Amino acid sequence: MKKWISAARLRTLPLALSSILMGGFLAQSVFMFRWDVFLWAVITTILLQVMSNFANDYGDTQNGADSSDRIGPARAVQSGEISRRQMFIAICITGLAAFLSGLWLLYTSFGGFESKYFKIFLSLGILAIGAAYTYTAGKRPYGYQGLGDISVFLFFGLTAVIASYFLYTLHLEWEIALPAISCGALATGVLNINNLRDRTSDEKAGKITLAVRLGRKGTIYYHFLLLALAMFCAWLYIDLKNGNWYYLLSFPLILLNGFQVAKSENPDPYLKTLSLTSLFFVIVFGLSLIFR
Repeated sequence: MKKWISAARLRTLPLALSSILMGGFLAQSVFMFRWDVFLWAVITTILLQVMSNFANDYGDTQNGADSSDRIGPARAVQSGEISRRQMFIAICITGLAAFLSGLWLLYTSFGGFESKYFKIFLSLGILAIGAAYTYTAGKRPYGYQGLGDISVFLFFGLTAVIASYFLYTLHLEWEIALPAISCGALATGVLNINNLRDRTSDEKAGKITLAVRLGRKGTIYYHFLLLALAMFCAWLYIDLKNGNWYYLLSFPLILLNGFQVAKSENPDPYLKTLSLTSLFFVIVFGLSLIFR
């Protein structure tokens, strides 16, 4: 059991849940939050994230990115603790569980399967499961082509926040894109630290991430750009909605992460700190909207 818990990489869950929590806070700010929708959104997100982590472990070992040169926590398949067949079965089980949980989430939100929005959200769910697998697994994993940043920005930011908000309210407004961009930028920042850490081993394995393309200096500049984008969009949304100032408490921590990553030869410890900072950002951002 311990090896499966390790392979599930539970430290990634705060980041995954941040976007769902943001959608809940945004819904509560217009008095449309629902605990049943929130519960199933959380369950679906956890299952999807664990499936993604399993697929990442499986795919990177399959394609040679996880090797003895890699910095960071040991991977289960590469180390031999879990066989490729066992991991593939685990991917299928968690993927199916995420799909079924997502179906119930849609049923709960829409009050049935007859809603005109059902097919749209079902397609988004299937796309998310497919994206989670093909990031590093399959014949042509898009994570090896430098497209991982775009995927994380879309699924951890725009899609997760906007879709979860819609599941509560059944309507959209353009301003919701701003906190969605903030979440997406911070999530992409976490991936960027990961790719900066693995830049040398990824390049050897032919995994051409954006960090490999940009080099160390360019990756640092890119990291600060992501952090600045997250803070700017947060400030703009709060200003538009006349929110409170609490969200500003997260800004020093966000900036600190940028300087820590820039100065460190091994940025791995700052993966966890940015993930937790993202969660803190969402909480104080939500409080800024609710207590205004």
